[in-house]
Amino acid sequence: MRTSCSRVVVLLTGMALAGALPGCGGGGEPAAGDREALADRARQVAAAWDGSAAAAAWRAGYHPLGETVELPRGGLRGEADVRAHETGSFVLRGALPATWPKNGRVAWAAGGSLIRPLRAPDESYGTPARGKKDGPHLTVTGARLGEMRVATSRGPATVPAWLFTLDGYATPLKQAAALPSKPPRSPIAPAPDLPGHPLDRLVAIAPDGRSVTVAALHGACDEPPAVDALETSGSVVLWATATDNRHNGLCTKQARLHQLTVPLTHPVGTRPLLDPHTGRHSVLEIGTGTGWNAGLLAHYLGSSNVTTVEVDAALAARAPSQT
Repeated sequence: MRTSCSRVVVLLTGMALAGALPGCGGGGEPAAGDREALADRARQVAAAWDGSAAAAAWRAGYHPLGETVELPRGGLRGEADVRAHETGSFVLRGALPATWPKNGRVAWAAGGSLIRPLRAPDESYGTPARGKKDGPHLTVTGARLGEMRVATSRGPATVPAWLFTLDGYATPLKQAAALPSKPPRSPIAPAPDLPGHPLDRLVAIAPDGRSVTVAALHGACDEPPAVDALETSGSVVLWATATDNRHNGLCTKQARLHQLTVPLTHPVGTRPLLDPHTGRHSVLEIGTGTGWNAGLLAHYLGSSNVTTVEVDAALAARAPSQT
């Protein structure tokens, strides 16, 4: 199954991307050999995962596939609050709980549950609160343990969450408190010489599970990418291809991020969504901000499973000192 229906969601300009690159190549369709190499690798990845211990561990664990932070109902009010959230500009004007359960239950809508360790409230508060406090900021007045819904590898789940009260808001900002399970080791090694690039992230799974939306990067001189899918009874392998747009002049150093929705023959269910380049799942955090959340993701998931991209050059410059 393939789709090339897409929309641009962001233009990445950080890391001195201003400027130009000479010619973008010959253009045209991707080489037939490249397409076959990707398809052959996808078959190898699916064969390695299907029926493996890694697949069983994936289906048994708690692996979030969606947002683990939920904004107050109705979202943030005004650009200042949005910017404060993006930059981690929080101020604590109350007390956080001094005691809390060390473990909590993750419960799936389709049945089954799992006991997972819980993050401390101050650790959860520390995830967003790493920005400057001398400008616009959000004021946290307290926190309590509650619940939120999270999309996971086993479907929607109700998970323990810290509910932070914000000054001026009637409903809390929620952050999942349950620590994710460690991703299983891939049963197949990465393929660094494979043509193209790994998909950047999973954006969403349709409620009926019959399509997935992914994000893919491509060069400024490339046509919007297309995404292919190989489905088996035990896994779904997704990969992107892009074609050069036959620019004969200069190409700016820019990368365009497209979201593409890929229809599937069968609902995803508990099948892992895999990338042929890496042979595993990958997490991409769009919006590095101060870098603290990426550091936590890398700590819990492994640094090789996390890539983070920031479009604000000032924030990108600050991130290394925070992680």
